[in-house]
Order: sequence, then structure tokens, then C-alpha cells
Amino acid sequence: MMMFAVLAGPASPGDLVAARTQMALSLGWHIILACLGVGMPALLLFAEWRGLRTGDPDYLRLARRWATAVGVLFAVGAVSGTILSFEMGLLWPGLMGVYGEVIGLPFALEGIAFFLEAIFLGVYLYAWDRLPPRVHLLSGVPVMVAGVASAVFVVSANAWMNQPRGFDLDHGRITRVAPWQAMFNPATAPQVVHMVIAAFMVSGFVTAGVYAAALLRGRRDRYHRLGFLVPFTLAAVLAPVQIVAGDYAARFLAGYQPTKLAAAEAVFPTGPNAPLHIGGLVIGDEIHYALEIPSGLSLLVGFNPGTVVQGLDRTAPADRPPVAPVHLAFDTMVGIGVLLLLLGAWLALSWWRRRDMPSSPWFLRLAAISGVLAVIAVEMGWIVTEVGRQPWIVYGRMRTFQAVNPAPGLWVSLAVVSAVYVVLTISTLYVLRHISRTGRVAPQEAPAT
Repeated sequence: MMMFAVLAGPASPGDLVAARTQMALSLGWHIILACLGVGMPALLLFAEWRGLRTGDPDYLRLARRWATAVGVLFAVGAVSGTILSFEMGLLWPGLMGVYGEVIGLPFALEGIAFFLEAIFLGVYLYAWDRLPPRVHLLSGVPVMVAGVASAVFVVSANAWMNQPRGFDLDHGRITRVAPWQAMFNPATAPQVVHMVIAAFMVSGFVTAGVYAAALLRGRRDRYHRLGFLVPFTLAAVLAPVQIVAGDYAARFLAGYQPTKLAAAEAVFPTGPNAPLHIGGLVIGDEIHYALEIPSGLSLLVGFNPGTVVQGLDRTAPADRPPVAPVHLAFDTMVGIGVLLLLLGAWLALSWWRRRDMPSSPWFLRLAAISGVLAVIAVEMGWIVTEVGRQPWIVYGRMRTFQAVNPAPGLWVSLAVVSAVYVVLTISTLYVLRHISRTGRVAPQEAPAT
């Protein structure tokens, strides 16, 4: 298959752009649903557990509302996930034809996790009043576990693309395939930890943002306060953990993908005392207008200002990713992470001093957009991961143009898929908004559990 791709020649630039654009659209859209699918089951199980333990009707109302939203998001995510599975073969036959047997294991395991999640989610949603309360609560645990497992398996496949392992290449043919070694490659741990934490943060901030907007509109009852505080607290507690995980991932890049780190930090010359660039514009082989912290990057990478950091000058121009978008995405991700960390610290300080939320309306205004900011941060992180690996689809092994489908007409596919996502977006928002409006009942009207 690799020989066919080489002999056929690369796809036209337009077709390659169409394939990459469609994949970016699909991944960028699906990752939001995937994050909510990982984190929201934990939120609703906590609410149900708390409600059963204390008899609090507000917690039980939250659990039922969030369960309905999870059901909708799972159904929509199944559609976008199916689109992605077809795109892997239709857009990138060069990749799957050559390396499919190497990275097939995590995709197979993800399929098993998906079916388990679907089965137990069905039980959880439709047996609420048919099972004993504690049994019903336990039936939701596999939903949460399977959601996290799905994320682990998919991210491990992406990690393999950054650190390909588990095979030998003998005269252009794949031999001695070791699927478990491929799945648990050096990039798996840093990517999985970073992504799973991000998923819980997105779920927490997005859910809290909905209730923060309601609080701003004057709905200050206990139900809405709990609806804000429970998910926001989860996300805020994870914010400093994510900073540590992000530092771990960045130092991993220094050892295994130094070109990606150099692009993210816009470092061109190799050497010690590498500065840390915050902001700035990349023009040619220089960065301008950046806030520069002397020796900052060397200190972060090796805890020593004398640590040598490899710059882009060690990478041939044809093997470099586009530096400007990677650096901008990296700075945006880190900047949002710091902002969300400070927002969580604001709540913690207020709670420590007054046992209450901050009284400033600016806190709720920022909290209301925290979910959007968290989603943007995740999208920027994937831009760093995927664009930062270019021009390789399999790092150091296969270039992206070798993997793309050489058939013409990929722009038509892009147009069709774009239309599908427009319909999905409008439909999903309409249904979620309808759920929000029809679920406004007084505490005494909440259905019994």
C-alpha cells in the first residue's frame, strides 16, 4: 500500500487541504462531545449518590437533568464518532493500509468500551424507577468507567502516531507487530493524563457555565447554586493538576519530539539559556513582540538554566511544522489554563473567608464563559498535537501526503460532512435548550427516586 501511494504520487494540494480540513472539523467537533461523555457521568453519579445519601431533592433533580443531557450527548457523539471511524479509512488509506494492523488494537478496545457504555447507559436511563436506588446508582458506574476507557484507547492510538512503536519495517513491509507495545508507547502516559484531566475540566466548566448564566439572571435558589458549585469545584480542583500534567507533557516533548516543542515555544537557535516566549508574532525564522523570560524554557525543561534546548535550526525546513499557528495555539491553551486556575482560586479564597461564593458579578460573568474557554483550550491543545507533528502523519515514518486518498473530489466530501455538522449542531443545541426549559420545576415537584 505504501508503494502504491508513492507510485501514485501525492494528492493535489487542494485534495490534501480538503482531507486535512475535514479531519480537523470532525475531530474538533467530536472532541467536545467526547470530553462531556468522559466527565459528565461522574458529575451525575456524584449528584445521585449525594441525593440518596442525604435525601436532598435538589441533588436528585440535578442527577436526572444531567442524565437526560448525557443521553442526548451520547447519541450525537455516536454519530460524530461513526463519521470519524469512516474518515480514517476513506481519507487516509495510506495510513490504515500500512499501519492498520499495528494500531488496530486500541480502536477495537474502544469499540468494546463504546458498546458497554451504550448498554449500561440504556439501563441507567430507562430503569431509573424500576431498580432499587442503590442498584440504579451502581448501574451508572460502568458508564463512567467505559467513557474514560474510550478516551484512553483513542488517545493511545494518537500517541502512537507521535511515537510509533511495536513493529519492524523490513523492505517497506510491516513485520513483527507487537500491538500492546504500540498501544503503550512513550507518548501514551503524558497524552492520556493530559487529555483525561482536560475532559473532566471541560465537563465541569461547561456545566457550571450554564448555571452561572442562570445565577446572573437572578435564579439564586439552592438548586441552581448546587448546579454551579458541584461541577465548578471539580474543574477548579483539577486546574492546578492540569498545570502539572501540562508541564510533564512539555518536558516529554523536549526528549521525544523536540521539533514540536521548539515550534510551540518559537525557539529557533539551539543552545542553553533558552528563553520562554509568551505571546509574540512569528515572522520568518524570528519571533517579535514576545514577552521573553530569560532561561525560562531551559529551567522548565531541565530545572537548570544551562539545559540545552533543541531549536528549529536542527530541523530541515521541509520537516518543520508551521510555527506561527502552533505557537499561537500553545500560548492560547496555556493562557486559558492560567485564567481558569485563577478563577478557581477566586472561589476558594471567597469560600475560605466567607463560606460563600464571591459576591462580585464579574465572578459569575467569567464563570459563565469558563466552559467556552475550556473548550477553546482543548481545541488549541489538539492543534499543537496535530499541526505540531506535521509534515508527518506517523512521526518520522510517513508523511501526511503519503497517507491521503489520491482520488479526486475530496472537496465534495468536505462539503457534505460540513452540512451534516451544521445540522447536528443546531439539533443538539435545540434539544438541550428544550430540556433546560421544560425541566424548570419547583423542588417539591421533583420526581421521587
